[in-house]
Amino acid sequence: MSTEMKLKGRKALVSGSGTGIGREIALEFARQGADVVLHYAHSEAGARSAVDEIKAMGRRAEAFKANLGDVKEVQGLADKAIEFMGGIDSLVNNAGITFNKPFFKVEQDQFDTVFGVNIRAQFFLTQRVTKYMVNHGGGTVCNLTSIHGFSGAREHSVYAATKGAIIAFTRSLAVEMAHQGVRVNAIAPGWVTVDNYFKTIPGFNLEQAAKDAYNSVPVARAGTPMDIAKLAVFLSCDDSGYIVGQTIIADGGTTALMSLMTDFRTESKASFGKGYVPGV
Repeated sequence: MSTEMKLKGRKALVSGSGTGIGREIALEFARQGADVVLHYAHSEAGARSAVDEIKAMGRRAEAFKANLGDVKEVQGLADKAIEFMGGIDSLVNNAGITFNKPFFKVEQDQFDTVFGVNIRAQFFLTQRVTKYMVNHGGGTVCNLTSIHGFSGAREHSVYAATKGAIIAFTRSLAVEMAHQGVRVNAIAPGWVTVDNYFKTIPGFNLEQAAKDAYNSVPVARAGTPMDIAKLAVFLSCDDSGYIVGQTIIADGGTTALMSLMTDFRTESKASFGKGYVPGV
């Protein structure tokens, strides 16, 4: 088994890395040899504890707070990260707000808040960081979107719109940046169990979640933050050097499953093709 660190010597900034997927990405980047700046808006304890873990690995790390609803703070986050590490060559845009509400009940300030954090902040953080990258040898950008950008779910019109925007933003920016030495790709996670589920979903517990995931996800389990962290490492290292502008879906087969075919583990009793296809 190879013990080579895929991100040795890299300098990374991971937004929204105080909890969940972002925190695991920051830790895995460090395990793979990178120095890491973490960002948090509310989860300071999680970000600070991750910093301690990363330092214990012998890497450099720091955590900075920034309100992603304020573009000046977004730009300031990039500047602080560059100053602390002496540069950035890997950016992971993980930060985002999950929001659900019936379409007719969505208010303008709710719309503006979700779009402000999920796409405007990502846009201007990337703008600031890639400007540095272009002038200092290139780098990689990995944007976190969601399967909500590919499949519809009730009460998620605003959230899904931001995630679809990230997919289009990734594709277009990648074409503009590739010849300047910056590769841009994205990850669209499916169901990944994170701390926020326990706070926002009434009665959520791991035992029932495992049963639900077994019945609804083709791979028979929910995803973990590490599933996404390993993919983020791949898209940020040299192994993915010819992958540009792509959104990689990591959802255990959720979007691959046709929703009309609810029982996907047993042989169908239907006989489509009878009379037309030999042997049916």
